[in-house]
Amino acid sequence: MNQVKKLISEVLAARNRYLDTVRQLSEAQAQWKPSPDVWNVVDNTEHLYWAEHGGILGMWKVLQAAREGKKIWNGEMIHKGLSIEEIVEKTWKPKEIAPAIAAPRFGGPIGFWAASLESLQVELNALGHELHDDELESLIHPHPISGPIDIRQRFEFLRFHIDRHLNQVEELKNNMPA
Repeated sequence: MNQVKKLISEVLAARNRYLDTVRQLSEAQAQWKPSPDVWNVVDNTEHLYWAEHGGILGMWKVLQAAREGKKIWNGEMIHKGLSIEEIVEKTWKPKEIAPAIAAPRFGGPIGFWAASLESLQVELNALGHELHDDELESLIHPHPISGPIDIRQRFEFLRFHIDRHLNQVEELKNNMPA
């Protein structure tokens, strides 16, 4: 299996783990908040949708620019060769605030946001058909918090980010009233 397909399958596996978990919850459980400052399951899922949507679009833009002979990033690759876990450890605060573009803002039924998050696999698969393994480390798309990361690291971020929010959903589930 080539590297692009492997990375996409890792994102798909993480997304499926997340969706399998949230689809077990009732609407009331998905809307439950232990306190006003904590995201509920709907908030987490909406956030994942917006964050992944923007990340995938950004990767498409970088790929298109490269195909047109343009570069989106011209700075130093400060995270070259690092795993996404190492990059996040280096660049994120303990309780990081989501960039406004990825913040939950509409709310609504969990079914809508679960279906929306699942739908992004279509765009990700299409991107995978366009990308070549040798482009994974040469195409750079800056992350709003972590800075310049290559496309391999971007794919790793999608998987990492979904798993991070899965952990938050599991914590919510474990603290829900019976």
